Amino acid sequence: MSLRPLRHILCADDDADMRMILEVALGTLGGWRVTLAADGEEAIAAARSDRPDLILLDASMAGGMGGAQALGVLRSDPELAAIPVVFVTGLATDADRASFQRFGAVDLIAKPFDPLTLAARVRAIWQDLPG
Repeated sequence: MSLRPLRHILCADDDADMRMILEVALGTLGGWRVTLAADGEEAIAAARSDRPDLILLDASMAGGMGGAQALGVLRSDPELAAIPVVFVTGLATDADRASFQRFGAVDLIAKPFDPLTLAARVRAIWQDLPG
């Protein structure tokens, strides 16, 4: 159970509409500070500069660096490796979840999700994290 308060979430998704939904669901409704990134490179740069408490990564971002690659970079950087990462993806089978966890993700949120309940889901993931 995480004892630290969740204050800041970095959300990376290549879809502008999804970024807006994440910002409203987590920022406006959830009350957290939200930083947005459009791809893996932006997510890594934002993680380095802003030090979020939690990162939500789209697993399959088009263009540059995708979610799995970004997670690999985050996990290889000693200053960022401890930031919990949750994949947000349409790939949500038990096998997909196990695969993402092998990459180092702490959980998975399936798309499509209900924006009105997303904050509660993120809060539950955060509370289940170890100390």
